[in-house]
Amino acid sequence: MEKIQWQIARVKAIVQETPNVKTFTLHLPQWIPHLPGQHYDLRLTAEDGYQAERSYSIASPPEKTGEIDLTVELIEDGEVSSYLHEGIEPGDPLEVRGPIGGYFVWKDNMANEPLLLIAGGSGVVPLMAMLRHRATIGAANPTTLLFSVRTADDAIYRDELERLAKQDSQFELIFTFTRKAPPGWTGYQRRVDQAMLADVLKRFEFQPNGFVCGPTLLVEQVANTLSDLGLPSTKIRTERFGPTGT
Repeated sequence: MEKIQWQIARVKAIVQETPNVKTFTLHLPQWIPHLPGQHYDLRLTAEDGYQAERSYSIASPPEKTGEIDLTVELIEDGEVSSYLHEGIEPGDPLEVRGPIGGYFVWKDNMANEPLLLIAGGSGVVPLMAMLRHRATIGAANPTTLLFSVRTADDAIYRDELERLAKQDSQFELIFTFTRKAPPGWTGYQRRVDQAMLADVLKRFEFQPNGFVCGPTLLVEQVANTLSDLGLPSTKIRTERFGPTGT
C-alpha cells in the first residue's frame, strides 16, 4: 500500500462553532476522497525543529471536493490546539497527511441498515461527517444521534443537526445535558447510562450499526453497556478522543 505523504494545505476559512471549538477548512493540493469517520494527521514544526503531531477527524463529507473541514476543540495546555485556535488565520499553511483509518468508517454498503451514533463532546466530529454524507446521498435508513454535552453552548453543529432532524423523518436527534440544560428542557439531563441506552435501542426495529466517539471513559462504558443490552460486538465501533486533543 502506498504511503500517504505529507502535504501543505492552505487555510481557506475558520468558523467558531462554540466558545472552545473551531472548524478549519483546508484546501488540499493533493486531495483524496475520504470515508466518513476517517481523520488527518496535522504536524506543526517550530523554528528550532521541534515537531508536534495530532490527529483530527474530518467533519466534512467526501462530496466536498478539493478541501476538508477539521473541527478542533481547544484543549487546556494543548500545544497544537492552542496554536490552531490562537495563531492560525485564513491563508496560513498547515502540514497534513491523510485520509487515515479503515475501522471507524461508515461505508455506503451500510446505508440501508439502521444507524446509531453516540457522541460525547467533540466526539461528534466524525459522526457529523457520516450524517452529512448520509444526507447528501439521500439515505433513508433509520438513524439516531445521542449527543452528550455539558451545556447547550457546548453542542457543536447544534443548528445544523436540528435542521437535519427537521428535514429528515428518519433521523432522530437526542441531546443529553450533563451540566446545565436549556430553559424548559424536558429531555435527558444526565450522563449516558444503561437506562438511556436501553430506551434509545428500543426505538430501532432492527439492530443498528453503532458508532461511539468521545472521551475514553464514555466510549468504554457505552460500548460495554450496548454489548450488555444485546448489541453484537461486530456492530459496535469505537473511537476515543484523548485529553491531548488527538
